[in-house]
Amino acid sequence: MFKGSMVALVTPFANGRIDEKALKELVEFHIKNGTTALVPCGTTGESATLSYEEHDRVIELTVQFAKGRIPVIAGTGSNSTEEAIMLTRHAKKVGADASLQVSPYYNRPTQKGLFLHFKAIAEAADIPIIIYNIASRTGVNIEPETFVKLAQVKNIIGVKESSGSLEQMSRIRKLCPKEFLLISGDDALTLPVMAIGGVGIISVVANIIPRDVAGMCKAFESGDIKKAEDLHYKMLNLVKAMFIETNPIPVKTAMGLMKLCAPDLRLPMCEMLPENKAKLVKEMKEYKLI
Repeated sequence: MFKGSMVALVTPFANGRIDEKALKELVEFHIKNGTTALVPCGTTGESATLSYEEHDRVIELTVQFAKGRIPVIAGTGSNSTEEAIMLTRHAKKVGADASLQVSPYYNRPTQKGLFLHFKAIAEAADIPIIIYNIASRTGVNIEPETFVKLAQVKNIIGVKESSGSLEQMSRIRKLCPKEFLLISGDDALTLPVMAIGGVGIISVVANIIPRDVAGMCKAFESGDIKKAEDLHYKMLNLVKAMFIETNPIPVKTAMGLMKLCAPDLRLPMCEMLPENKAKLVKEMKEYKLI
């Protein structure tokens, strides 16, 4: 159910508020272009600057707009276990198909603390849970041995791995049960991760090129490695441009240029530096997006 090109959906804003019309249009855009799951309220969705009410609303609207045509994996993680439980229970209530749980940030919990955190959420909210491991943002890496324990907890079904380490991901894939999902969290590593047993990507760049990201995943799954490689290398420079500044600044800027939604960001996210925007525009022109 959860595989292929899953998009880390942006939260569109207009005049400082959630742009519900643009969100609906984005959902339709992804369904038409082969995206296999929607992931609202993650890092790319600026979840850190959404109020509880806005967070709940974005997830509820995404489920409503998807109308069961595509799974919704709701970002409901927090560095507070009780807050994560609250958000996750709401996602379950409004019909989300799964939850994405970022590892607690700032707290710097031990491996035991990480295990107990995710276990408590899984026991409190009856919904499939995908753990999000991104030490560059949270300050703590979830070790492969911890994933072995987590994979035994009911409702915990996989990991979005953004460690950047294929060695770590290989160890997770080797040590955990076959049914435990390994999902890439880095667009540049999607193809290598699938080659070691990953099932797909929760993607940033799919916000602007959903058809190509989905096509690469499908090509690999069907055994057309040449086509998958061609798409991987086609996307590589554009992927790099998506992270020339902190995500989601570049991707939202790109979406504004493509008229997919307004490029509005919430502080502390801010407008790109002119020299970086010029580099982004260059890559978008070469890709024929603008």
